[in-house]
Amino acid sequence: PGPQPTMTTALLYGLAGVGLAVLGLRGSLAQVSLLRRLLALNLMGSGVFLMLGAVAYRGPGLPPDPVPQALVLTGIVVAVSATALALALGRRLRETQDRD
Repeated sequence: PGPQPTMTTALLYGLAGVGLAVLGLRGSLAQVSLLRRLLALNLMGSGVFLMLGAVAYRGPGLPPDPVPQALVLTGIVVAVSATALALALGRRLRETQDRD
């Protein structure tokens, strides 16, 4: 019959990343609460980071591709900064709505 396809670790990570990204996208579109939307967007970003990590895999015994790894590290820093900014803006928005 031929060789049986096996699920590699990189494929498993890639599929898990796709699942997280889809789940985060659904949550960000379905939620009304600003905090829940922000959490869903962070979940989607984590899925994208996981997919990029899976793309960096070159094969057994080979070093991973450094470009996707650098993109993931840069993306994590940007995501943390954007999350902090979004939380601060959300807090300010809530304070202005409470005053009115």
